[in-house]
Amino acid sequence: MLGAIIGDIVGSRFEFNNTNRTDFELFTDDCSFTDDTICTVAIADAILRGCTFKKSLLVWCRKYPNPKGAYGGSFARWIHSKQPEPYNSFGNGSAMRVSPCGWLPTREDVLTKAKISAEYARESAECTHNHPEGIKGAECVARCIDVARFSQKMQDNRKHVVKETAEMYGYNLDLTCDEIRRTNKFDETCQVTVPQAIECFLESSDFDSAIRLAVSIGGDSDTIAAITGSIAEAYYGIPQHIQDKAWDYLPKEMQDVITEFKQKYG
Repeated sequence: MLGAIIGDIVGSRFEFNNTNRTDFELFTDDCSFTDDTICTVAIADAILRGCTFKKSLLVWCRKYPNPKGAYGGSFARWIHSKQPEPYNSFGNGSAMRVSPCGWLPTREDVLTKAKISAEYARESAECTHNHPEGIKGAECVARCIDVARFSQKMQDNRKHVVKETAEMYGYNLDLTCDEIRRTNKFDETCQVTVPQAIECFLESSDFDSAIRLAVSIGGDSDTIAAITGSIAEAYYGIPQHIQDKAWDYLPKEMQDVITEFKQKYG
């Protein structure tokens, strides 16, 4: 899950000021965690505490009401509603916060693991994003994380398994990063951003290049980088110096959740 948070922090300063370059400085004073990080931590905390995803999201998002870039309009209304209910969203919020679900241990069989991860992902999405596309985006990212972890563990180095997983969900990965970059516009839907984020991972050579590619294609930079980073972490791991830099942007209570989650689930 830290990979998603790093992608969010690095991409935060480019969300409304896109760049098409990859040679930018990863961490600057303009970087910050956004709603993507808050929601990711909330999902991890729900898993650790055994509470509902809905309850955890409400607690964490109300605790941090004004993140960099703000919450999306519908989600903000959900947070502050007296009776928050799902609002049929297919926004990419379901996919950007789902990464903890991809790390849950189950049986040794990777297909079974992926299925259970997807079920958790569905639950994490449905409390807000109950549109089929919102659920699909979350399930797909969780499965991609799971199979990427398996490939790393087995020293398999088969990125095509991640590609096949995305295609199984009906996502078209025909466009390269260069092609996306030329025409990309700001879009917050799962249908657009999930395949873009996966393509950035597929074209990367390590964690650093994955984040840089994700930011460089433009659009919803922090969320695309968060999704890419979540898969890249599972496949490559994260260099310690990048972890250390990102750590300084996070409040201690978020650090504590991340540490506990990593100790329990890897």
